[in-house]
Parts: sequence; structure tokens; C-alpha cells
Amino acid sequence: MATNSMHNLTTLIKRLEAATSRLEDIAQSAFELPQAVPGLQHGPAAPAPPAPTLPASGPPAPASPAPPQTAVGPPPPVPEPVPESIEEFDALINQSLNNWFKLSNAIGGLVAEQGAKVVEAFKEQRKFLFITTKAKKPDLNGADMSVFQDLIKPIGNLITAVGGIKDSNRGDPLYNNLCTVAESMMALAWVTIDTKPFKHVEESLASAQFWGNKVLTANKNKDEQQVEWVKAYFQVFRDLAEYVKTYFPNGIPWNPKGVPAAEAAKSVAAAPAAPATPAPPAGGPPPPPPPPPGPPPILKINEEKAPQTAHPGGFGAVFSELNKGESVTKGLRKVDKSEMTHKNPSLRAGSTVPDKAASTRAKSPAPGTKPKPESMRVKKPPKKELEGNKWTIENFDKEPAPIELDVSLSHSILISKCNNTTIILKGKANAVTVENTNRLSLVVESLVSTVDVVKSQNFALQVLETIPTVLMDQVDGAQIYLSKESAAARIYSSKSASINLNVIPAGDEDYKEIPLPSQICSWFDAEKGDVVNEIVSHAG
Repeated sequence: MATNSMHNLTTLIKRLEAATSRLEDIAQSAFELPQAVPGLQHGPAAPAPPAPTLPASGPPAPASPAPPQTAVGPPPPVPEPVPESIEEFDALINQSLNNWFKLSNAIGGLVAEQGAKVVEAFKEQRKFLFITTKAKKPDLNGADMSVFQDLIKPIGNLITAVGGIKDSNRGDPLYNNLCTVAESMMALAWVTIDTKPFKHVEESLASAQFWGNKVLTANKNKDEQQVEWVKAYFQVFRDLAEYVKTYFPNGIPWNPKGVPAAEAAKSVAAAPAAPATPAPPAGGPPPPPPPPPGPPPILKINEEKAPQTAHPGGFGAVFSELNKGESVTKGLRKVDKSEMTHKNPSLRAGSTVPDKAASTRAKSPAPGTKPKPESMRVKKPPKKELEGNKWTIENFDKEPAPIELDVSLSHSILISKCNNTTIILKGKANAVTVENTNRLSLVVESLVSTVDVVKSQNFALQVLETIPTVLMDQVDGAQIYLSKESAAARIYSSKSASINLNVIPAGDEDYKEIPLPSQICSWFDAEKGDVVNEIVSHAG
């Protein structure tokens, strides 16, 4: 009996020694991990070998139950990617337009109300541009004309609403602000122009600058918020002109492989908004435990790195080379006479000058293309229509008979790109804007507001009854005939020349021609501490 007990004890000790030796080998291999097994260095830890079997005193522990499986829902729908041109338009809205709108809200009142309409108009234009990326260009001479009009109608309605706020609040202290916005909103009509539409945006900005400069002058060194508001508004349309010039230099291309415009408009209107980021679930199993730590890093104490030779740089390297003297040229090979071009005619014959394609010289930029003369440009059809309270007359050229309009107190008239034409306005209108005309004759009975003439040549205006103000910007040659009732009208001119005023003096029935001054002499008066401006007159 004692012999059996001793035998069992000896066997147990041997098994324990074997297990201990095995564990020591495993621990030593962890510190001397071979470099040839990258998976053991960077990946998860390898499973440990099974421990030696020892007699167990009790039943095995039951396995822990597996966590319940949770149902994984479908992934959220990926939002439809938009073209780069739409992304840039969104950036324009979110940056420059949003900056100006914040200033409008800070001013408040009618300026904020008008600003909200402007933001809506830009968003409607963004929607229109997005539709054009999906739709084929509609046939404007056929049945698709009504579809195209429906697409741009929201933009036109908002432009009219912006102008209506200005027209119905003429006595407001911020009337110049309202005019600045209203006079430039026609810039959004660039989507209907196929040839250099960015020019239309720039021209509309020039119209806004006339009123915006008034706001700047009135608030200089007084209300900095008003100054920032005007500058921010100008920046919106500068960015818009640059955007149109970059992405639509020749008008909107539409999508030649797209669907009909009506179908594209319906799909854009029915498209759901981008889904919000889903919230994390409230319940569910806890996350899995972290992986076990990897093996300890291998200590490379005995490795030595070769010292790197420092190379001198900068001027030190230059002077070190110069100090070598004649030894610098020791590594050069002497050229044989047979290899010299100036002594071997055959080498000169074989050497050729590289052509332009192989030349590394930068190519000089080509000269810019000159604009086409007016006679070679595509002429757009004449247009005379009333939209809401706004008359639009444009593209009339060499009309044999005068164009007559019956206007009312709420009507505003825009005359654009009319040459060698006579227009007669019968009745009392609100205001008239004339732009980009040549040899236009305008006859007006009576106006509540102003006649604003921009970028025109050889312009003639005759007032039959009353008119308060005439504004002229960049006008080259003009004849203004005022009636006796409107002889006291105010005439503002800037960047203009050769303007003659014709009035009827008291007790006379004939017009008297008076040239308006176009030359001003300015100097600094030290006593007054200010600049003195004096009109220069020439006695002939």
C-alpha cells in the first residue's frame, strides 16, 4: 500500500515538473519573439496551449449563455450626390448670402422683410439649377415653352415681390436700401441668357451700386452697420458673377441625356429630405470585452545604428568645394576631338533643334478673343410684356413707329437694349429704368419717382408734365427736355458727358439749351481744412 502511494506521488511530481518546464518555455518565447512572424507581433494574441490535465475534484463549471442576437435594421439611404456646380451654389448661399441676410435681420424692418424674399429667390434658383442637371433642355419654340415658364415663375414672382416692397414704401427712411436690393434682383434672370450670362449679373450689380453708394455716403463715419450691409450685398453679386462665369460661361447646358423637364421637376419636388443621423439604440447587449494585451515589446539593447555622415549644406558646401582648388576637376574626363561639335562637321549635321512639342519652354498664352461686333451677334426677339406691375421692353431695334404704352400709378418700366427706337408712356407711372441703349428717345407724361438711365448713348428724354428726378450713370450724350411744370427737377449725373438740359424760361415759349458741367476743379483749402470743388466754365 505504501509502495503504491509513493509511486503515485512520484508520478504527480514528474507531471508538475513537465508542466512547469512547458510554462517556462512559453514565457521565454514571448520575450524572444522571432521577426519572421509579423502576425504575432501586430495581430491579436495567439491562443495559449492547453494546460496539462490535472485531476479535478469537482464537476466542470457550466458554460455561460450566449448573448441574445439583436436584429440589425437596413442601412439608412445614402443621400443623392449633387453636381459640383450645385455644391458651389450652396456655398454661395451659406456664406456670402447668409452673411448679408444676418446684417439685414440686424437692421430689421422692411430691410429684413426684403432680405427674406431675396433668400427665397436664391433658393428657388438653386432648385431650378438642380432640375437642369437632370432634364433635357425644353423646346422654347414649341409645347415646352409653358413648362419652362412654370420652372422660372417662382423666381420671377419673388423678384416682383422684392420690387413691390420698394415701390410701396417710398417714404421709408431706408428707401435707398430697398432700391439697392430691388434694382439688382434682375440679376437672377441670368438663367435665361445663353451668351455670357455673367455680363448680365455685372450690369445688374452696376445698377445696385448707384443706390448702394448713396447709402455708403449717407452713413460714412456714422452707422458702420449700414456700411457693412452694403458691402456684403455687393459681395453677394460679385460672387454670383464669378460663379456664373466659372460654371455657366455660355449659359445653362442642361442634360442632353436627361428626362423631360416636367418629369425632372416632379422628381425634385417629390424627393425626400436627406435623412437625419439615426440615434444609437437605447438597449442591446453590452460591447464585447477588449482583446487581451499583446506580447511585451522586444528589447533590442545590443543593436547599434551606424552613424550618419552629416553633409554640409548651404554656403558652407559652396565654400568647401571652392577650397579644394584644382582637385575639384580631378573627376572630369577629357573630351576627345572626335566628340567636339565645333571640330567635327558630322556631329553638327546630326544635331537638331527640338521641335515645339519636345521643348520644355512654357508656351506663351494665346491672345484673348475679341468680342464679336454687334452686327454678327445673334439678335434676340423683341419683348414687350407686363408682369405684375412691371413693364419690360427690350431688344427693339430701328422700330419704324413709336412704341406706346398706357401706364398707371403702380407700374414700373424697364427698358433694356433698345436702339434707334422711340417709346411713349401715356399716363402717370411710378418709375422708369433705362439700360444699355443707343439712340433711344423716351417721352414721358408724368412720373412719381425717377428716370434712371445707365450705360446708354445718345439718349433723349422729353417730359410733358411733371417729374421729380433724373438719374444718369455712364451716359455718353443726352438731351433732356423739361416742361414748365418740371423745370425744377433734380438731375444727378456720374461718369457721364455731353448732357444738355433744355428748359422753357419764364415768359418765353422756346426751349433754351443749357449744357451740364462735366469738368470740376478741386483743391484743398488749408483755412477751411477741406476740399473745395468748383465747376469749370469756358467762355468762348
